[in-house]
Amino acid sequence: MRMTKPRRLLIVDDDPGARDWLGSFADRLGFDVMLANCGERAIELAIELKPDLVTLDVLLPGISGLETLKELRRLIPQTPVIMLSGHGSTKTIVEAVRGGAVDFLRKPFEPEELEAAFARATTDSGSHRSASSAESENSEFMGDRGMILKSDGMRKVCEVVERVADTDITVLIRGESGTGKDLIADLIYSRSDRSSGPMVKVNCAALPSELLESELFGYEKGAFTGALRRKLGKFEIANGGTIFLDEVSEMHANLQAKLLQVLQDGKFSRLGGEADMQVDARVIAATNSDLEQSVRERTFREDLFYRLNVVTIKIPPLRERTDEIVMFTDHFIERYAREFNKPSAVPSNQLREVFQNYAWPGNVRELENLVKRMIVLGSELPVLHELATRAAKLSDRADVKGVQSELDRFMRGQVEQLSLKRIAREAAQVAERKLIEKVLTRTRWNRRHAAEILQISYKALLYKMKDAGLSDRG
Repeated sequence: MRMTKPRRLLIVDDDPGARDWLGSFADRLGFDVMLANCGERAIELAIELKPDLVTLDVLLPGISGLETLKELRRLIPQTPVIMLSGHGSTKTIVEAVRGGAVDFLRKPFEPEELEAAFARATTDSGSHRSASSAESENSEFMGDRGMILKSDGMRKVCEVVERVADTDITVLIRGESGTGKDLIADLIYSRSDRSSGPMVKVNCAALPSELLESELFGYEKGAFTGALRRKLGKFEIANGGTIFLDEVSEMHANLQAKLLQVLQDGKFSRLGGEADMQVDARVIAATNSDLEQSVRERTFREDLFYRLNVVTIKIPPLRERTDEIVMFTDHFIERYAREFNKPSAVPSNQLREVFQNYAWPGNVRELENLVKRMIVLGSELPVLHELATRAAKLSDRADVKGVQSELDRFMRGQVEQLSLKRIAREAAQVAERKLIEKVLTRTRWNRRHAAEILQISYKALLYKMKDAGLSDRG
């Protein structure tokens, strides 16, 4: 696990040996470590030093680990807390997760388990803030990563969220990568009657099938080699709350059947277990894939698709919300200038124009990363250079050298404005022509069939073919 800067980790454990081992392990990962031997001392350090992450033992002298957790959530609500215990009963784990812990590890655990828990907590900590908390700071944003709720497209999304949040209905969130599907899931959860229960997130694409099954449904001791103790699955931990299944389209067929059973009757069995477990967890799923196509190709179960697709929320890509780009840019500049202790930059007119005309295939996440780079490097020129390079690669034309020459002149200060708008437009035209030609070839130049695949009208296809010089083919 790599971190861009040292982050403060508060380790709370009354066992000196455990504290020393955890401290040494975290130090090797690049954390700035603080140690506390009781809940009272942990609270003092939390107030004074504001840690970025906390590991908290359940059994402590004085106030208990769960009581300490409650106080930490009040004092430092944005800081993720990982609970550790050698005596983790199901009730304790559920109480910890409901109390705001982002993870729960039973002692003894493997170093790889702890490192994975650190990685999850430090990667996802921005999404643990509730929508109401974020909106109180700025009514245009939800979540630390910035989900704009002000534009027309996102207002429609929020209208659906408001209608379904306080129900237990299953929701499918659809949208391209980087549009903020997890933030919409957070918003639904925070507005629901289950907001006092846990919110458990699982990325179905991050684990191979056999590991994903044990992650979701748990296993019994002895279920397989290395299963030395019972492990609760995410569905059990989410009991009484919400489980968010990101990239659900990547789930293997065998797991799809098991998920379908949970959606139908709330029952499942752990790996190696005989008895069925009953669970009450609301399911929110997300995908950036064409599930209908997956159903047609029989890689995704049709009955599961209809179970998940009760209510669909479609998040529009950033290229369809260009009026939000300025707000996103200013938000991320302010956020990362503060986080990295750098001066807040004012974007030039050139940069704003380039941002406004760029297609943003990576959506809000791509914009965020570019702004972060600009703040860290203290200059917008590397960002302009990168966008020019991307546009040139997309264009795949002989004038790439001319593009680079123009960029070089800009970098030397001999021109004031870079013609990325022209480059982006030409790149889009070339990409569109290639796509149309590919679809026409696949359909043996059946224009009506090609228009259906491209989801445009027959007349629009004829116009685009003429404009691209494809009219005489086929």
